[in-house]
Amino acid sequence: MRMRKKSWAIPFLNEHNELVINEPNIFKGKWNEKLKRSVIHLEIGTGKGDYIKSMSQMYIEDGWIGIEKETNVAAVAAKKLCENPIENRLLIAKDAKDILEWFDDGEIDIIHLNFSDPWPKSSNKKRRLSHKNFIDLYSKILKEDGKIIMKSDNSGLFEYTIIEFTHNGYEIEEISVDYRRNTHDEDAITEYEAKFIDLNQPIYRVVFKKIGE
Repeated sequence: MRMRKKSWAIPFLNEHNELVINEPNIFKGKWNEKLKRSVIHLEIGTGKGDYIKSMSQMYIEDGWIGIEKETNVAAVAAKKLCENPIENRLLIAKDAKDILEWFDDGEIDIIHLNFSDPWPKSSNKKRRLSHKNFIDLYSKILKEDGKIIMKSDNSGLFEYTIIEFTHNGYEIEEISVDYRRNTHDEDAITEYEAKFIDLNQPIYRVVFKKIGE
């Protein structure tokens, strides 16, 4: 369900340029310098920001960049992040299809895909963040041994993702079809994930490692 339009969203995003990067292309090749961190995580589809907020606090030594294309949702995430401002995280309120304009080759260490829209109709498969078209983009900006960590509640998307990544230059490093059956204090729970945990539905998780050509 699309979030109701918030009149304050765009003004808030524009006012907080210490957090929200309006022209990310300016920092292409310079994100380590911008964040003052040697390791950079990129979360594509930040949602309301709970994951990046928690993870950037847990792993303060790393840099974190969130991308969220829905303006109203991005504003909610930005508001949460502004409650406790720390220098190791930034937000881009734009469509991830343009990431090659913002990040240099091999600039990102880890990409996080948390509960992405499954786009269940076959006619919409190119919109999935695990479609080959997106994987090709990730492969450009990821370091040689970079990783992609994906979590989902959708078994169909999970299966599709495994096939797409393993056919396009990645190997599986970790995999679980019921990730939260054990406690994982090292990994924050997203606001969306919490709903499925409460319903006792399994959380699927896989870690892919880039293996190149």
